[in-house]
Amino acid sequence: MDATFIGKIGIMGGTFDPVHYGHLLIAQSAAEEFGLDQVIFLPTGKSPHKPMDQVTDAGLRCKMLCAALKGNAKFSVSTMETDSDSVNYTYRSLQKFHQAYPKSSFYFIMGEDSLDDFPGWRNPAEICRLASVLVAVRGDSRQGMEEKMKTVERAYSADLHLLHAPSFSVSSSEIRSRVKQGRSVRYMLPDEVWGLIEEHSLYKGFGEYDRAVKQNQKKTKA
Repeated sequence: MDATFIGKIGIMGGTFDPVHYGHLLIAQSAAEEFGLDQVIFLPTGKSPHKPMDQVTDAGLRCKMLCAALKGNAKFSVSTMETDSDSVNYTYRSLQKFHQAYPKSSFYFIMGEDSLDDFPGWRNPAEICRLASVLVAVRGDSRQGMEEKMKTVERAYSADLHLLHAPSFSVSSSEIRSRVKQGRSVRYMLPDEVWGLIEEHSLYKGFGEYDRAVKQNQKKTKA
């Protein structure tokens, strides 16, 4: 069997700080609706859009992702971007995936908010050449999405599709805020992820965050 052929591969990028059930629902919906053989979660390394000194250590974010995906053979984590010292751009990552799996078809999964920002991304035409784009939308926001998608399709000869995922309005920023306030985040993310947040004292304040990062760096070097 050709190890470079997986068939249909979904790529889901994001900071995942932390990963939560909304991310998992979108990935599972994409796999089912579009018959994906694999969904690769691609945590951001150095982002051109976000100051990474305000983001949890990459090793911890990947650890949380691996814990959340455990037991699902269709889900995996790529450290392609977090292992790189360079600023990461989606089109470059997709080029590398094409090199690794030249016989596979790719589907890039994004949220509806990302579609609004898409023209400002680096080389959006190349992204659309390399992958079909699946846009996950919430139930109430599907009105008007067709026109936005048509605009992108015309501009970049894109193959865009609506991704009909269950509505789940929780965000990573809300989870971080609740943890900092000492409020419960139960049922928002897997228990294994919450266990790591507690173990490393994440999101409770910059002092605790800094200590957690340093502790993880020491463990990595050991």
